[in-house]
Amino acid sequence: MQEPLDSPPSMSEPMIVAQNVHKWYGNFHVLKGVSLTVNRGEVVVIMGPSGSGKSTFARTFNALEEYQQGKILIEGIELSPENHRNIDAIRREVGMVFQQFNLFPHLTVLQNITLAPSWVRKWSKTKASEVGIQLLERVGISQQAHKFPLQLSGGQQQRVAIARALAMQPKIMLFDEPTSSLDPEMVREVLDVMRSLADSGMTMVVVTHEVGFAREVADRIVFMDGGVIVEEADPEEFFQNPKEERTKKFLSQIL
Repeated sequence: MQEPLDSPPSMSEPMIVAQNVHKWYGNFHVLKGVSLTVNRGEVVVIMGPSGSGKSTFARTFNALEEYQQGKILIEGIELSPENHRNIDAIRREVGMVFQQFNLFPHLTVLQNITLAPSWVRKWSKTKASEVGIQLLERVGISQQAHKFPLQLSGGQQQRVAIARALAMQPKIMLFDEPTSSLDPEMVREVLDVMRSLADSGMTMVVVTHEVGFAREVADRIVFMDGGVIVEEADPEEFFQNPKEERTKKFLSQIL
């Protein structure tokens, strides 16, 4: 069937579908029936105050956090705690970049990047190294390939972490506050890499407080508080004309 004229093919296929997702930590109800659909090629930014559930929600998309009720589909495959085969398959297709870089300090930059594809995708050392160098060029630090992580700046280490996630050739990238642990002058170099990824058509879910990035790159902004989605809108509508009082209060504190 032909795609509707007002629905570009790149933005019409659901990549992530979360339906009525609930999660508890003991008696603490952290996600209270959250639903969200992210389409292919879409960049969705999740914002909200500390403790709103935004990072927990994003981490359910690759089973780093289990959920107890509801349903999550990644490219049509159900992600459930009981089905470990599905979890392994999904984790091969969903890359994640964290607040902390989580690089192996005893391995060089290139070794950090080639480790997972060598083990999981069974790539030869030659292929993994070639792809690794290409990715380091893509994130602008190919000259650092044979250094160790502690020899790099925080911004460089985070770019290595992005390259490492991309080495698995994921279809979806998740970012959990990737600039929050960086010095201000290092933030831009990481955001520039993320902008480049978005421009390439990568499907992205980004938990961040970086307003400039959200305005410029996001197709949609989701605002969470108290374990629920309070409001979602395109960037212009979200920042210029928020509907909910809780959203207005949050924006008054960060803008």
